[in-house]
Amino acid sequence: AMAGEGSTFRLRCSLLGHAQDVRGLTRGLFPEGGFVSVSRDRTARLWAPDGLNRGFTEMHCMSGHSNFVSCVCIIPPSDLYPRGLIATGGNDHNICIFTVDNPAPLYLLKGHKNTVCSLSSGKFGTLLSGSWDTTAKVWLNDRCMMTLQGHTAAIWAVKILPEQGLMLTGSADKTIKLWKAGRCERTFTGHEDCVRGLAILSEMEFLSCANDASVRRWQISGECLQVYYGHTNYIYSISVFPRCKDFVTTGEDRSLRIWKQGECAQTIRLPAQSVWCCCVLDNGDIVVGASDGIIRVFTESSERTASAEEIQAFENELAQASIDPKTGDLGDINADDLPGREHLKDPGTRDGQTRLIKDNGKVEAYQWSVSEGRWIKIGDVVGSSGATQQTSGKVLFEGKEYDYVFTIDVNENGPSYKLPYNITDDPWLTAYNFLQKNDLNPMFLDQVAKFIMDNTKGQTLLSTSNQFSDPFTGAGRYVPGSSSGSSTISGADPFTGAGRYVPGSASNAATPVGGVDPFTGMGAYQSAAAKVENIYFPKKDAVTFDQANPTQILGKLKELNGSAAEEHKLTEDDLIILEKLLSATCNTSAETPTAQQLQTLWRAVNWPEDIVFPALDILRLSVRHPTVNENFCSEKEHVQFIILLLKFLNPKGKQANQLLALRALCNCFVSHAGQKLMMEQRDEIMTQAIETKSGNNKNIHIALATLTLNYAVCLHKVNNVEGKAQCLSVISTVMEVVQDLEAIFRLLVALGTLISDDTNAVQLAKSLGVDSQIKKYASVSEPAKVKECCRFVLSLL
Repeated sequence: AMAGEGSTFRLRCSLLGHAQDVRGLTRGLFPEGGFVSVSRDRTARLWAPDGLNRGFTEMHCMSGHSNFVSCVCIIPPSDLYPRGLIATGGNDHNICIFTVDNPAPLYLLKGHKNTVCSLSSGKFGTLLSGSWDTTAKVWLNDRCMMTLQGHTAAIWAVKILPEQGLMLTGSADKTIKLWKAGRCERTFTGHEDCVRGLAILSEMEFLSCANDASVRRWQISGECLQVYYGHTNYIYSISVFPRCKDFVTTGEDRSLRIWKQGECAQTIRLPAQSVWCCCVLDNGDIVVGASDGIIRVFTESSERTASAEEIQAFENELAQASIDPKTGDLGDINADDLPGREHLKDPGTRDGQTRLIKDNGKVEAYQWSVSEGRWIKIGDVVGSSGATQQTSGKVLFEGKEYDYVFTIDVNENGPSYKLPYNITDDPWLTAYNFLQKNDLNPMFLDQVAKFIMDNTKGQTLLSTSNQFSDPFTGAGRYVPGSSSGSSTISGADPFTGAGRYVPGSASNAATPVGGVDPFTGMGAYQSAAAKVENIYFPKKDAVTFDQANPTQILGKLKELNGSAAEEHKLTEDDLIILEKLLSATCNTSAETPTAQQLQTLWRAVNWPEDIVFPALDILRLSVRHPTVNENFCSEKEHVQFIILLLKFLNPKGKQANQLLALRALCNCFVSHAGQKLMMEQRDEIMTQAIETKSGNNKNIHIALATLTLNYAVCLHKVNNVEGKAQCLSVISTVMEVVQDLEAIFRLLVALGTLISDDTNAVQLAKSLGVDSQIKKYASVSEPAKVKECCRFVLSLL
């Protein structure tokens, strides 16, 4: 039971096992009352409470990483793994997944390009990982489903919120971001240095801790409710007590602090500089891991408190610790002004208060314990020896941890440069990269490499360079397709805005799906007894926009051609050519479109954006013809074609162009060449298309929903996991803004098609909270197809 008000945490036990810093802890589900620890010694260990005394036994030691292990979390039980799984992240860029009874990993998750330093698990088997590569990734079982991009520095902390689909990331860029369905919804600013830890208080509130030595309590809506001060240095980890809002923190000031009712109620000093991690067990006991490799458990329960001898041994160890005054944990120290031992006769005023005294020329640090009414020695203060850089990876440079960060002055007057270095790095390669990065003369190579070796006292590990696949861990992150978009469009269109669009009546009516609408054929009313059959999904064929009024389109084209600038004007012959193309592709003549017709169309669709829409409409209709589809979507033409259509999807551009470009993309799916191109360019097309949701034009929403549906049809056939994840994310995001029921209906069909016959996709949809998003459509009375389709989808979820 949780002990009452005013009680104090005391040592329960100290656990030896890890050979180096303990970097991560999490309470276990199995065995009950146990926990898992991970360390720089490359192992993870599972600990179980031992029945007889107050300690824990190491059940087994798990290895699978080729470098330090930095974080751990438990994946909840599933049918396949009723005892849950253990996930660990490491400096080798990998995540290892273990079962609770095997020391070797079940499988590895590869994909991050730098240290994985934070993990959090959600419902339905989802796992969220944060990395120094500035991204977070969402995994389902053994596959990466989506990558969250937006932070500009290492992501040190991640948490999945109990409310489905919401995720939090905390970064060295000093911000916290809230993500829904893979998109950043909100950024929380306030911390003045790297955010290091996150903890969830409720569906509406969470806590964060940072290198600015503060803890903040936030509302999901973005507001910072409270800031807590107490630590005197970086705070590395934060953990919440079960069933209440009290919490514990640990940090670089050698302490564990217990916070109750918003106040620091107790400070426990440890004989180690860095207290890296903590977790709270179900019984309220606190487990902490530190840079001395020892795990310590503290308890409020008198039955579980360590014996007097063990507590004495812990206090002796603490008394012998040497405190480096440079860390600033004890404030500025001037040894000459310190009082002597008699100063300890005066009682302290609050728990955790520190007092320094001078005894026989030595400076000693003491801390006041309220519960025991005495000063406990917490260490000797040693003069700084200068060269002893703490080697537990404490120095931060650009938000990442290094064993050393040197300052290099290349010449007297020039600027000085920072050179980060880990003892596992190759001094020559580091020196080479440093000179490259700072554009310095390569002739300094020997000097810099020698400087590194001299100043690390030859502390290099045996050749481990094979673990650092990419020596260039630079700032730039590569986002495919980010640069290929707009730059190639020959100068943006200078002619903006004036032209007024009068939509031909043809583009207004909501187009029936695939010509005939299969979804109305059943009488509107059905008695409850009649079994409704699922005729909605999985959908097998693409849905196209076929409705056309060629005379109106050509009339508009001629009218605008009259007012076009000379260099864009089409001749009378050109107009006749386009008329022929329209009749060939709208099935009014049996002719095949010619190359000349397509060249003329290409000239017309490159008109200025205020007059281009009739030409786009001709493109939208023609691309359904196999010859035209093959021509525009084939290997050699497709780049220009996609760039053209993506340009029109800009939400700041004209709505008519957005609408027709979306419809043209939908119609590309009719032929094999078009499908292939759409699938190859999926990531970029979807990313651009989703931006058109912002205008509230129902026709654009219907076209966007149809594009998503056509992707779902293709993805149902090939089972591409990342594609399905992107498609689900788009459905979830668009559902939030769309009002029109035809658009909703098409999104529901897309959703049903994506998750049919695929348990992974069902789990992912649940973890994004899609089921709660669509519930309201199960009771729509008209049109009946919305309600029926929604109920079929819900029955899969």
